[in-house]
Amino acid sequence: MSKLSLSLLKIIGYAEGISFLVILFIAMPIKYFTDFYNPVPIVGMLHGVLFVIFCVAIVFAAIMNRWSILRVLGAFLSAFIPFGPFILESRLRKDKLA
Repeated sequence: MSKLSLSLLKIIGYAEGISFLVILFIAMPIKYFTDFYNPVPIVGMLHGVLFVIFCVAIVFAAIMNRWSILRVLGAFLSAFIPFGPFILESRLRKDKLA
């Protein structure tokens, strides 16, 4: 088991999860309630980059730790739901993988 791959996944997952929540709960409300559009492209680009890095980190962790296909699919799905990366990290810790 590679602790490095899981540590990277945890750190990147936190960053990706926070950026997703910032888009949903800060940037988008600012855009629609104040007609101030500037935060959305900036946070959106940051989130997009973090999302891609998170997906690469999932693949890296899956290869290094020989995850099952279901665990990999669950990890990828966690990137699409709010609080998903935090739930993934909690699940990995519960399974004593992280």
